[in-house]
Amino acid sequence: MEIPELAGPEAIVRTLAFFGVFGVMALWEVIAPRRVLARPKSERWVINITITAVNTLLARLLMPGFAWGVALMAKENGWGLLYMLDIPVLAAFLVTILLLDLAIYAQHVAFHHIPMFWRLHRVHHLDLDVDVTTGLRFHPGEIILSLFIKGAVIIAIGADPIAVVLFEIVLNASAMFNHANVRLFKPLDAGLRMVVVTPDMHRVHHSVIVPETNSNFGFFLSAWDRIFRTYKAQPEKGHPDMKIGQIEARDHRGLTLLALIAHPFLRWPR
Repeated sequence: MEIPELAGPEAIVRTLAFFGVFGVMALWEVIAPRRVLARPKSERWVINITITAVNTLLARLLMPGFAWGVALMAKENGWGLLYMLDIPVLAAFLVTILLLDLAIYAQHVAFHHIPMFWRLHRVHHLDLDVDVTTGLRFHPGEIILSLFIKGAVIIAIGADPIAVVLFEIVLNASAMFNHANVRLFKPLDAGLRMVVVTPDMHRVHHSVIVPETNSNFGFFLSAWDRIFRTYKAQPEKGHPDMKIGQIEARDHRGLTLLALIAHPFLRWPR
């Protein structure tokens, strides 16, 4: 995930939504935290926000407005399944959201199971805590690769540009929400996770226990994990006591900003 650029109408909407959700989740974490953090928040936030800033700068310099631009190009040329089928606008809009979310789920599964992709994605999992900033912490290489994958999916679907912008907003908001260190009442969590991924649901995915790491891949809709049998309701040791991160990388002194950038190029166990 990256912070949206501050130019153009779609970018202004994305930027306002981003900072609004970030502010709400950060405040919620202070008022009702779910877990006691293993490392000081200030230490981790400097690293996670710096990585986010680097990703944003790279995306803006190399591919400004990429997803929006690709969607416009597909629309102008009539590329993609939905333009070929010529289905009603509202139906196409909803199908676009569903297919983009399914694509993000599939990409996430692939990034866990294909070794060279896992090297990039592992940086996200090296965080020793999970909070709102973890949802923004991805290696720059993963961000660039994800943009190309998303662009290919947008063209294949024939995704409407407005639907793409809405999905980008929802994706960023979902990532911040489901990574947040916040407490929800159990009945509310149970109800919400029937539709969307909740913090307690996604936190399982950040466990050091490999079968738990390889579960709950969804970012927005929870249905994909249920359909493809990757859903795990609760961590083995419970949320207060579960260990987060990667078992081979527990020393915070080796998890500096430069170490994280270099991480995909170093030798690590699977």
